[in-house]
Amino acid sequence: MDRIDAHMHVWRLARGDYDWMTPDLGAIYRDLQIDDIWNAASAAGISQTILVQAAATSAETDYLLSLAAADDRVAGVIGWVDLEAPGAAQEISRYAKDARILGLRPMIADLADPHWILTSSFAPSLDAMAEYGLVFDGHARADLVPVMTRLADLHPALKIVLNHAGKPQIASGNLTAWRDDLRALGQRANVTCKLSGLLTEADTRTDDAALGEVVEHIRDCFGPGRILWGSDWPVLNLASTYAEWAAQSARLIDRYFPDHQHAVWSDNARRIYLNRPGA
Repeated sequence: MDRIDAHMHVWRLARGDYDWMTPDLGAIYRDLQIDDIWNAASAAGISQTILVQAAATSAETDYLLSLAAADDRVAGVIGWVDLEAPGAAQEISRYAKDARILGLRPMIADLADPHWILTSSFAPSLDAMAEYGLVFDGHARADLVPVMTRLADLHPALKIVLNHAGKPQIASGNLTAWRDDLRALGQRANVTCKLSGLLTEADTRTDDAALGEVVEHIRDCFGPGRILWGSDWPVLNLASTYAEWAAQSARLIDRYFPDHQHAVWSDNARRIYLNRPGA
């Protein structure tokens, strides 16, 4: 079965713009590239990956695009643009000429104002993204899921992909608000959801039963046609390994999407990200 990893990061520390990267992150505080994980990814059936920004700079977007240009394993890039800059719409137009740019991800969860993206000043940038078919990757915590719902209502032509299912609080089991908020978000037809990043939210509750409860709810909210799989490597290394997450995902996808494995593993990613108009 052809599989696409819809959420992978790579970085070189000497580039110097990963503001969140500190030595206490241990196993991931080092240079990490596709070659470092590709044996495990390939063994899991992954044929291509989508690289997602990890720094709030256009320089990193250019870096990721340079990697994509030289490596057929990279299906495309989710980059970053300063959406508040006076020339943001023009910058988006410039990037959109490159077929390898699939979307943009402002790092909303790192900002002090949770409603930052909802102000009217962002309309030109978000309208430009919608015009060029670029996906808005939703960098969100559980408490920010309602922000994604409001954003979807304000910009119905914008394709939004919620990262990591909104980071449900699996470790504490405090899922009531997340369940309600995700159900509301799932009612917005322009929103899809990544089945990724769950293990780093789970602490010791990593068994198939605990994660299955979450996956089942994601399925019930979005259906098999609006869910796509990602590894969140190398952040994944803080909780597990690529091989273990891929194997567990296969079990959960087989259980909760018995007739739609292809959709979750690859077809949805191709439709949502790779079939960009005009690319």
